[in-house]
Formats: sequence, structure tokens, C-alpha cells
Amino acid sequence: MTSLPQPTSAPTPPIPFTRFHRTRLMQIWRSAGWPCKDALEIDLLAAQLVALHVSSEGFESLRLTDEGIRTLAQARQRSMRALSAHDRLAARFAEHLLSAGRIVWRELSLRAVVDGSTSPTPSPTATHLAPIGGNNPLWDENLSVPPAAANLWRMARPDLFSVRDTSVPAYLQPMVHEVKASRADLLSDLRHDAKRQAYQWLCEECYYVFPAGIAEPDEVPEHLGIWVLHGSVEDGRFELLRPARHNRCTLPFAVWMALCKATPLRSEDDPAQARLGEPPAPYTNSPHPAP
Repeated sequence: MTSLPQPTSAPTPPIPFTRFHRTRLMQIWRSAGWPCKDALEIDLLAAQLVALHVSSEGFESLRLTDEGIRTLAQARQRSMRALSAHDRLAARFAEHLLSAGRIVWRELSLRAVVDGSTSPTPSPTATHLAPIGGNNPLWDENLSVPPAAANLWRMARPDLFSVRDTSVPAYLQPMVHEVKASRADLLSDLRHDAKRQAYQWLCEECYYVFPAGIAEPDEVPEHLGIWVLHGSVEDGRFELLRPARHNRCTLPFAVWMALCKATPLRSEDDPAQARLGEPPAPYTNSPHPAP
């Protein structure tokens, strides 16, 4: 009588590490680590990227292992290398704004008013999309829709849009920062007056951010502010060459709706929130964080 061959155990195939696993790892790193007990956590536990800890009271929590931290760091470095020079410069300046106590959004799509003489054609839905009140000088509260003869609407997509982290509307100080990584990109943008008008309609201060040496301040319209980067994107320093001309503005309702639907950036350092409700110190746009 012949004996049957004994089954052999095959090695367990490696678990594919997806962006969903990376996102969950970052969430565990930033949180108290309360377990969800779903399939993603099974994969992370099996791959020994996280470890389950049980307190003396019997409460379970998850903690990243050394391998989990290395995995997150490697994924971050790959993402940084994949970014273009423009994206890396925008991300670096966004961190600067976050450290100054501001809430920052990237690449929003916002509808704004421009002077009709600078745009070739109006938006077909312009008469139905004007926000109530706000910055439209032609708004008449007795009209059901605002007049569209002199002003036109266009979509503005600023690289960085930010407001102060405050609960007082008067202290919001909305800003637009347009990032330019090359001289050609900057000069091309400067030829579009309607684009700059749209940015200014959305904020109190509008700035250009670019590496030092690609343009002189007198090449940029004087009402726009200028930040330059000295050195590399990774470890260079920002310098304010010229502050923007302050223009008081109230965010229209349509902009508020767009901000509600979008997700603001989050600093990797997770700085403490600015003191809410207090009058801010004058924002000097210095490279040092605002108090």
C-alpha cells in the first residue's frame, strides 16, 4: 500500500501595497490608532506594517512598526520625485502658507467676474451664476439677475488659494498665489489680463511665486505681489520682493460653496491652529510664521 504524498505549504504571496493601504497607514500615523477591523487592516497586520497593542484596560490600538514608517517615507519620496518642478514649488510654498496659520487649497475651480472689455465671449450661463452681493459692482438687489453687459464671468484656477484660520469674517484675508517655475510660463501668464482680474476679484492680495532670477519685479504689474525662492525647491528660502496692493473683498457665496466642496491641504507637521477670533497681527508675508 503506497502512502499518499503529504501536502506542502506554499509560501504566502506578498500583499500588494496600494494607495488605499498607504492612505490607511497615514491615517493610523496621524490618529490615536483605533482599529477599524476591515480588510485593509488585515493586510497591514499581515505585512507587519502595523502592530496591534492592547492596553491593561483591554483597549486595542494600532501602531506603525519600523517597517511601516519606512514604507510611508519611501512612498513620500517617490511622490515627490514624480512631481514636476511647478508642482514641487507649489507644494513647498503651500507649506509656507500653512505654517503661517492659513488654510490652503490647491487648483480650485472658481467662477469670477472680469471686465467685459478683456474677454472675447461671455459664459453662456453668466447671468445665472453671479453670487449675491460680494464684489460685483453692478449688482442691484432689486434685480432678479445681475446685468451682464459690462462684466463677464470666467473660470479661475489659482495654483494656491488661502484664507486665515479664523472665525471672524473680517480677518479672513483671502489670497491667491500663482506659481511659475519658468520665465516662459510667467511671461505667458502676464499676457492674460482677464486671468489676473479673475484672481483679484476672488481675493484681497494676489502674488506671483517663482525662482529668483527668472524675472525682475518691474516686469510684473505693480499691484501684484512677488515672492521668490532662493536655492533649491527642497531646502531654499522664500523672500518677499514686493507686497501686493491690498484690496478689501468679501468672499461671494459661490466661492464659499466651492471651498466647502473641496478639501484643504494639511501640513505634514500639523501645526496648531491660529488663535481663533482674535485680531491678527499684520500679515507681513515674511518667511517667518505669523503669530
